Amino acid sequence: MNTVMVVTGESSGELYGSLLADALKTKCPNTHIIGIGGERMKAAGVEMVAGIASSFGISEALAAYKAVKATFKKAVDAIDRFSPGVVVLIDYPDFNIRLAKVAKKRGIKVLYYVSPQVWAWRKGRVKTIAEVSDRIAVILPFEEEIYKGTGAKCEFVGHPVLEEIESMTEDKVSLHKTFGINTGSPVIALLPGSRPHELKSLLPVMIDVVRNFKAEFPDYNCRFIMPVAPNVAIEKYQNHISALRDEGVEVEKENAVKALSIADMAVIASGTATLQAAFLETPMVVIYKLSPFSYFIGRLIVDVKYISLINLISGREVVKELLQSEAEAKNIISELKKIMLDKGYREQMIKRFRTAKEMFKGKSPSKRVAEMICEMTA
Repeated sequence: MNTVMVVTGESSGELYGSLLADALKTKCPNTHIIGIGGERMKAAGVEMVAGIASSFGISEALAAYKAVKATFKKAVDAIDRFSPGVVVLIDYPDFNIRLAKVAKKRGIKVLYYVSPQVWAWRKGRVKTIAEVSDRIAVILPFEEEIYKGTGAKCEFVGHPVLEEIESMTEDKVSLHKTFGINTGSPVIALLPGSRPHELKSLLPVMIDVVRNFKAEFPDYNCRFIMPVAPNVAIEKYQNHISALRDEGVEVEKENAVKALSIADMAVIASGTATLQAAFLETPMVVIYKLSPFSYFIGRLIVDVKYISLINLISGREVVKELLQSEAEAKNIISELKKIMLDKGYREQMIKRFRTAKEMFKGKSPSKRVAEMICEMTA
């Protein structure tokens, strides 16, 4: 029996890992899958060797150093104990590039699935990733070009988010019932991210948005939904969660795609959820906050005009991005009002969502990556 190891470092990567595990069990049913991830991967039948221990930003990374170091040791121990035929690395570069080097030294094949954002910062890692990977599967259409000339065997496979959306079977009427919302009520989805620093900085913003929106539009009868990533320890943010629930916000574990599919608009932390919303044609405003030190360092080393995936893919500002001090209730509500009241603005946004989505049509990333793994272990 072949063993495959799948390594993720955060909620979006863990979703991709769970979809891949399902596809791999169909394509190569005798494969033993071990991994680092969370509840989704465990539910998909992956034997967990460690849980996610991710961090983001300079000061946040320092705080999480011990947990990440312990997880890395468990990953290396698992490689030595199980000797997998292929190690599949999903994004999470600082951890996974080091692990790839360990695997290569032991003669184990490496498939890098979901390339780190080398187009944004630390471009020198392109060569490193090419050197430590036997194959690379990228999920954004412009990433394949980045690896040309490196000698890497790289392929654009499509984005797993589209697979997740297409697998949803409930219609909007059923989903309204799931969330306890009348079909005639306007819905705003709130997605504050999944990393600890995102929740710490953006949950208070979400509370302000709800309170101020309700005060400004008392007769709008709007309902708010906030799906929380399954790996989030919600009890750590109980004060904020309680405040949101007191304001009538429906707080749900998971269900991000379901919430976005019935939302008339959304307030979203920059990340994978912006692409989910775009593919579902849900107008949005994107927000983000880092610690002042992390943001200062980021401004020095990050070389992109936009931070949201839909804007990056489109090469233009399709959705408004409000960063740092701009990510406050007044500015967010101003953008929500524009989406609500300016029909032309809203329709243009949705039209550009559809254009971006066309780039991913006809792709089945989990199935294709499963095929790659089976080829590599044959």
